[in-house]
Amino acid sequence: MAQYELLLPKMGESVAEATIIKWTKQPGDTIQLDDTILEIATDKVDSEVPSPVAGKLVKQLFAADDVVQVGAVIAIIETEGGQPGTSAQETPVAQEAPAVAEANIPGISQLPSTPATSNTSQDFKDSGRFYSPLVKNIAAQENISVAELDQLKGSGADGRVTKDDLLNYVQQKNGGAPVAAAQPAQTNQPVATPAKPQATVAPAPSLSGGDEIIEMDRMRKLIADHMVMSKQTSPHVTSFVEADVTNLVKWRDKVKKTFEQRENEKITFTPIFVEAVTKAIKDFPMINVTVNGTQIIKKRDINIGMAAALPSGNLIVPVIKNADQLNLVGLTKAVNDLASRARASKLKPDETQNGTFTLTNVGSFGNVMGTPIINQPQVAILAVGAIKKKPAVLETEFGDVIAIRHMMFLSLSYDHRVVDGALGGSFVRRVADYLENWDINREIS
Repeated sequence: MAQYELLLPKMGESVAEATIIKWTKQPGDTIQLDDTILEIATDKVDSEVPSPVAGKLVKQLFAADDVVQVGAVIAIIETEGGQPGTSAQETPVAQEAPAVAEANIPGISQLPSTPATSNTSQDFKDSGRFYSPLVKNIAAQENISVAELDQLKGSGADGRVTKDDLLNYVQQKNGGAPVAAAQPAQTNQPVATPAKPQATVAPAPSLSGGDEIIEMDRMRKLIADHMVMSKQTSPHVTSFVEADVTNLVKWRDKVKKTFEQRENEKITFTPIFVEAVTKAIKDFPMINVTVNGTQIIKKRDINIGMAAALPSGNLIVPVIKNADQLNLVGLTKAVNDLASRARASKLKPDETQNGTFTLTNVGSFGNVMGTPIINQPQVAILAVGAIKKKPAVLETEFGDVIAIRHMMFLSLSYDHRVVDGALGGSFVRRVADYLENWDINREIS
């Protein structure tokens, strides 16, 4: 018999950690090759971890709801004989996996990019309680000793201290509110302070007998944190343009049947919008940037995220990588594929990462316009509204006339730290120009 150490697999260049949702195999269970052993979740995507070997599950090293680093050993599998690949040394691992989680936590300064010191690690080994890697990292950043942690009452399984327990304690501590835990031991290191002042806590709402309390699910909590963080990070400005897309609508009506027969795909307006956005980004590349302190990082790739609503009501943003290198047929296939797999929860973690610009279609809900929140760390997001027939003034060589036209609003929210009104307004106007000047005789390509 030999023992195989199952590692949390690498799930994309920017994915450093995952949360264990549940174990589908228990110690003592027989495992076949490619059997699903556990389900994990990153920021927005749920995934299954299959077994690369056959054998018997001997031990689970983490519990449900634990946050685990990429490359960490998560389970021990007993295999037959000493076949190759049955030890951690013989298994390809992400040797350069980040040692610390990348977490966006409002009110808490950025987590350290290196592990806690050896003294802190030794302290945790001496503790009789289990602490997840994320809890340890927050404790190290906030200069909270192990003895202090041991005094906290945990709300997790078996009284385990969760991230929320620790963040609530940090908020109380920084706000000067009395806490039951002991004061931290004296240290020579300076006490970390929040990067921004703590937001005023809203008063608890009053409840009546008929009110229903609904606990946010994991994804809704992540979305809520991300939206608040975005508004705290970027001063939002929104510019609006109304576009006449009559030629575009007529062209799609004319080609959609032929397109579906030839490509076995339905063409929607979304890939057309994506194409117009990529063209406009090439005209105004400073909209395709991100901010790092006082540095502006201009992105080489044009990766378009498309916000998609899930059946649960939550939101996910799959990303079309290098969208500018795809023709309209390629964009249509990419949009349809990502949208269908998003609804079926079949996206891979890396397919929601590394977007440089986001498009959201509020028109799919019958809305004519919206003021979207920027998807950090991007600096702009475009919302397209519903296409409506409206009377509009047309300028002709014989004078102005009123005609029924297909009209739509485009609204661009942008980070006013780096995108001024001239750039933001010119960019959204250019997107509208590409849509308005659509060639009604364009060939499918």
